[in-house]
Amino acid sequence: MKDLTLKLADVQTKMKAKKSSYNSFGKYYFRKAEDILEAVKPFLLQHKVYVTVSEEIVATDPVPMMQTTATFSDGANAIHATSIVGVDLNQKGMQTSQQFGAASTYGKKYALGNLFLIDDTEDADATNTHGKGVASKVATKIKITPAQMAKAKDFIAGGGSIDAIQSKYTLTKQDLTDLQSVSK
Repeated sequence: MKDLTLKLADVQTKMKAKKSSYNSFGKYYFRKAEDILEAVKPFLLQHKVYVTVSEEIVATDPVPMMQTTATFSDGANAIHATSIVGVDLNQKGMQTSQQFGAASTYGKKYALGNLFLIDDTEDADATNTHGKGVASKVATKIKITPAQMAKAKDFIAGGGSIDAIQSKYTLTKQDLTDLQSVSK
């Protein structure tokens, strides 16, 4: 088992999973489970290991809950990491299979992220000028306008999160209520 742990540690420290997808509403790049799987492939033959992802429904009440397990194995030993996500059956504009698919996608991404120690926060080195150039700006939130609120509602209806909107805009209690009514 020690050998497998060392192999996983090597992958965790050397693997770089790109953020290949762009969220135009929130104006940020993000990585998908596919990006993580693509990044780990070069290490599989090198270390004579494989990675699998499995899913199961672990609860149905009050909402379906899916547990996703990412496994790193050499055939004799295995290291597992899991994630649990809820399936939002009230998501407008999505069929049930799409709702389960969205939960599955999130579950895979986070189980793989847990296994390979991928932090989903922004990399400080990517934005750090290391003392060169203009001093960094302090991020400030702006009050959401009616036009931005309409776009935010479309974003939520398409499966986006209220947290993403709150990270960019200052919202009133009424704004939150309006957004929550769209997400139901």
